[in-house]
Amino acid sequence: MLNYKRYKRVPVVDYPERQWPNKEIEKAPVWCSVDLRDGNQALIEPMVVEEKIEFFNMLVKLGFKEIEIGFPAASQIEYDFLRQLVDRKMIPDDVRVQVLVQCREHLIKRTFEAIQGIKKVVVHIYNSTSTLQRDVVFHKNKEEIKQIAIDGTNMVKKYAKDYDGDLMLEYSPESFTGTELDYALEVCTAVQDTWGQATPEKPIIFNLPSTVEMNTPNVYADQIEWMDRHFKDRDSIILSVHPHNDRGTGVAATELALLAGADRVEGTLFGNGERTGNVDILTLAYNMFSQGINPELNIENIREIAEVYERCTKMSIDPRHPYAGKLVFTAFSGSHQDAINKGMQALHERGGEIWEVPYLPIDPSDIGRQYEPIVRINSQSGKGGVAFVMDTFYGFKLPKGMHKEFADVIQKISEKQGEVAPEQIMDEFKKNYLDKKEPMHFRKCQITDTEVENGEYATLVKITYTNHGIEKTFEGIGNGPIDAVQRGLEKELGIQMKVLDYNEHALTSGSGAQAASYIHLMDQVSGRVTYGVGISSNITRASIRGIFSAVNRLFFS
Repeated sequence: MLNYKRYKRVPVVDYPERQWPNKEIEKAPVWCSVDLRDGNQALIEPMVVEEKIEFFNMLVKLGFKEIEIGFPAASQIEYDFLRQLVDRKMIPDDVRVQVLVQCREHLIKRTFEAIQGIKKVVVHIYNSTSTLQRDVVFHKNKEEIKQIAIDGTNMVKKYAKDYDGDLMLEYSPESFTGTELDYALEVCTAVQDTWGQATPEKPIIFNLPSTVEMNTPNVYADQIEWMDRHFKDRDSIILSVHPHNDRGTGVAATELALLAGADRVEGTLFGNGERTGNVDILTLAYNMFSQGINPELNIENIREIAEVYERCTKMSIDPRHPYAGKLVFTAFSGSHQDAINKGMQALHERGGEIWEVPYLPIDPSDIGRQYEPIVRINSQSGKGGVAFVMDTFYGFKLPKGMHKEFADVIQKISEKQGEVAPEQIMDEFKKNYLDKKEPMHFRKCQITDTEVENGEYATLVKITYTNHGIEKTFEGIGNGPIDAVQRGLEKELGIQMKVLDYNEHALTSGSGAQAASYIHLMDQVSGRVTYGVGISSNITRASIRGIFSAVNRLFFS
């Protein structure tokens, strides 16, 4: 039995003044990618320099204006990587590189050596402030922990005097979610006062990380709003968040933090990072996109992003990962497939400018995905899914009454083998309908008008066909070609049948256009019913082929 009594509930914030629940996200935040630092350090096999350069170039292409590249003072490979970016002039003028460093003088000195020649930089210092780490890791009291942050800020000021680029300071009270709010504010204010040069034009960044998710997302939002409303000189501060995903709610926590006043988000592509990872910036951005908000990132091709990510990190993306997973634009449930089918048809017929399709929050093609994999057919699929595949992939608009008949054929196959690909569905359609030419195979027809009683005219058909390979002919008279063929077949074969329904439509357009015809036929003796399908460039021939297909299915199968 789970010993849940070993764990204590993390206190919530007593903050009845909260305003974030009544707000909406209206614009994208400042995005800062930490893939090359936080993401890279969590890889089983960290990226080598050339892989990091390729990843950096992709981040620039995606439109990130702030990119944290690592600990250049703590790792030679990260130092060399940063210097290659500088020496090869790979950092665009509008991109601000961010470097992380602990509040130790030799590391800060080395960091400033690494950033020489960079036009725009964020020097990101941090120290843990949580009650737990103060106790079990650092064995320091509040004043001693605060002094670490003050000393680190003074050291950055000291070395910044000899730096000729545009430098911004970022401070993170690491493990913010486990820190008393008034103490977190006290430490940040001490850093702010020590820095002493933040202005609205050149603000300081305070990054409040959910280093470990410890509570529900609304608690993080309360913490962010409390800090937002208690900072002094708020217009000289960029309020940043760095959420992790230990409880699986990193995206939700970030979205609520934006409602609570956050200006900036640090995260990674696909949520890579320590333990369960950082917040997934792509999911956040696509979520905004789905609500009609410009995400301010160039993320039109999720497959291209995923390919570079998987190759450089040696990590794989889960098939159910939001937006990027192979299965996220699929539907296995029959009711889902039917709703997608009807939604797509309605969208096309109405010519609507707003995307509204059940079970598809966005148009897959907007992010470089395709319509083809929207529906996957397996034993749980319904009649709507099979009909959708036949229409979307092959242009056959099956009559509603035919949906179940053909879906039953496919379900028997899926129960044996699992998923059925569209190509196999089409093969079965040909085998069961279009190529159902035995024993009765229609060859040719001659259609004329013939005079009947009282000076009225009817349709006379002369049909040539083969029965078990032997060529034969018959004639039939009726009020149209279909009626005439039906009557002729009844007499020829000694059967009684009734056409219950008839549908037709064009399969293609242009001079080589073909038509599809669907005949719903009933054996009047047994009451059995089935469909037959015929195609031809001539609609009458398509209809006759449909009748022969139905007869073979109904009387000779």
